[in-house]
Amino acid sequence: MNRRTLLSTAALALTLGFGTAAAAQDVTAGFIYVGPIGDGGWTYEHDKGRLAVEEAFGDKVKTIYQESVPEGADSERAITQMALSGADIIFTTSFGYMDPTVSVAAKFPNVKFEHATGYKTADNVSVYSARFYEGRAIQGHIAGSMTKTNKIGYIASYPIPEVIRGINSAYIHAKKVNPDVEFSVIWAFTWFDPAKEADAARALIENGADVILQHTDSTAPQAAAQAAGNVITFGQASDMGDYAPMPRVSSIIDNWAPYYIDRVQAVMDGTWETKETWDGIGPGMVGIGEISDAVPAEVKAEALALKDAIAAGDYHPFTGPLNKADGSVWLAEGEVADDSTLLGMDFYVEGITGDIPQ
Repeated sequence: MNRRTLLSTAALALTLGFGTAAAAQDVTAGFIYVGPIGDGGWTYEHDKGRLAVEEAFGDKVKTIYQESVPEGADSERAITQMALSGADIIFTTSFGYMDPTVSVAAKFPNVKFEHATGYKTADNVSVYSARFYEGRAIQGHIAGSMTKTNKIGYIASYPIPEVIRGINSAYIHAKKVNPDVEFSVIWAFTWFDPAKEADAARALIENGADVILQHTDSTAPQAAAQAAGNVITFGQASDMGDYAPMPRVSSIIDNWAPYYIDRVQAVMDGTWETKETWDGIGPGMVGIGEISDAVPAEVKAEALALKDAIAAGDYHPFTGPLNKADGSVWLAEGEVADDSTLLGMDFYVEGITGDIPQ
């Protein structure tokens, strides 16, 4: 383990504002979060993974974290400070941390870095993400089956491939069960801003949407839908079960704990090496929250069958025939999208109107 004696790890962690776990001697694992650990969504689930690391290793591992770190220059400073504090492995848990992570990693070759949802690696940088689009397919099936207005609203964070994939997957599967369905997308340009998310939800509802999907991290859209009545929603990143059985009728749950435990174990064993991980429902990185009784029994059964088919590898959510929004052919009958295209997805599928912001 790389020991630094300028300051004790605990003292420096407190100076930098990191939350700390019980003292440990073997490995220090750090986590950089884009939102607060109590956001009820994305960061909440990452922090559950951190707590699982503590539980798995006891006093052999110490964890430190910093929450609500903006993407960009602020994140580079936070990652640097965490490396200086004595962290042996650092998990940076937002797409916008990618370049800062690579930059800091070059300065700390003895520290291992793990970046969530990115694509840039180095000798001491791995990347990991989940196939959220698999869960979006199930949400889309339920949404298309349950909408009465045929208008589905989608609150999107940033126009990156991860988010665009989710929109497309949800739309494809809503359209399969309801050819009359229409999607309206509002770009919030934030991962976590309850006020903006609530405003977006209310705007979509006022425009006739009776289903709201989101790729933002707070429960504010759930609360807005609950206040409106007769609107259904889906938990994002975490179960958001406080809003079940209505408006939240199911959810996508990110399960990071097994990955975090495995990678910390690799550092302890001296077997850590750079890799790229992109897992979904089958390996358990993407979970589907309980489908509530607000969903008709037949629709629930169909959704669970779809989940099982995806998990088994018998069905891929991006299977042709599919065209792009401009009408050009993308996938022929029975053709399955390759990971390279999905990882760089920058287009809507046919039927979704509006432009993707640049």
